[in-house]
Amino acid sequence: MGSDSIVVIGGGHAGAQLCASLAELGQGHRVHLVCEETSLPYQRPPLSKAFFKKDDEPVQLIRAQTWFEQQGIHVHLADAVLGIDLPNQVVHLASGQRVAFSKLVLATGTRPRRLPDLGPELDNVHVLRTADDAQRLRALLASTQRFTFIGGGFIGLELAATLNALGKEVTVLEVSARLLARSISLELSDHVFKTHVAAGMDIRLQSVISGYKTNAHRLTHLTLQDQELAVERVLVGIGAQAEITLAQSIGLACEGAIVVDDQMRTSLPNIWAVGDCTVFPYGPVGQGLRLESIQNANDQAKVAAKSIMDQPASYKPTPWFWSEQGTMRLQMVGLLPSSPKTVKRPGANEQSFSLFHYDQNGLACVESVNAVMDHMMAKKFFELGIHPSPQDVANPAIALKGLAA
Repeated sequence: MGSDSIVVIGGGHAGAQLCASLAELGQGHRVHLVCEETSLPYQRPPLSKAFFKKDDEPVQLIRAQTWFEQQGIHVHLADAVLGIDLPNQVVHLASGQRVAFSKLVLATGTRPRRLPDLGPELDNVHVLRTADDAQRLRALLASTQRFTFIGGGFIGLELAATLNALGKEVTVLEVSARLLARSISLELSDHVFKTHVAAGMDIRLQSVISGYKTNAHRLTHLTLQDQELAVERVLVGIGAQAEITLAQSIGLACEGAIVVDDQMRTSLPNIWAVGDCTVFPYGPVGQGLRLESIQNANDQAKVAAKSIMDQPASYKPTPWFWSEQGTMRLQMVGLLPSSPKTVKRPGANEQSFSLFHYDQNGLACVESVNAVMDHMMAKKFFELGIHPSPQDVANPAIALKGLAA
């Protein structure tokens, strides 16, 4: 362990991709990957979908242990960071080990938001963030019939749809007037709601929880306005916040997340940050943007690796995201304007379509439902700066790939 070590804190997608990118640059032997979890970095999207469909479905590792060994990467599993000694450039781990570094990368991700009145001692209240969370919950499936979801976010709806398809009774309580109000358009939100309800899910919008009843370390009832709802098992999915505790402890600039530039550099020298824990400059005026997506994490990590090695790099993303919920594959590219002009492009059936959203500058966002080709071409439009007219995209007879020719 020398002073030229690169220490990466966080074993999610961003940390794993950073290891891979540094290894490609011949720097694997310098890297120490510090993971608080007991597992090597793993694929997180299946945890709310495929993982629950089979009792023996394994956690899918991003890279096998042999790969890390072959690259010379030092992996510290189940070893949380207790503190960072900046003057001496040392990371202190819970095991007592001290890891020296010349360059440091924070890939600390997010932590789930929790309801302040629901303590962690309640045995039937869960969050879904890690593989351990998913494994504990899956072990309880056979003995649980009714699931109540607090919050109608992406991960919650993915898991709710999965459990509903498995024959469980699913109730979703959403405080807003519609699902995914901060993320998708009104028209798409309405389609998602109707599709889930038609599949048998009980979704209650504008549900304000005003009280709880517990008994013997279990939550038994939720009070909604003036009604009581009996619950068997509860999943809290009210969003996530950037994990910035370590960043704040060493004085990094934070604005709800770790502030980075387009090279993923933080406000202090020789320290980078990547993934869901960051806010980065976006657009012509460099407005701060935070994205929670695997693609964002991977792309930021690739830029950071080059930046660490003093190679030219700049992060200029085309934001895109996807979510699988029951029979729906939702795909989005771009950022939804506040008051868009929207054109609907029909698909093969009523469950397949795309919404093209325009602002004063042209095409700003495309949302697709079960329309993979539309999504792929929409990504090309943004990457190449092509702005098809509303008249063109509304015509189902016109192939999108022809517009980009």
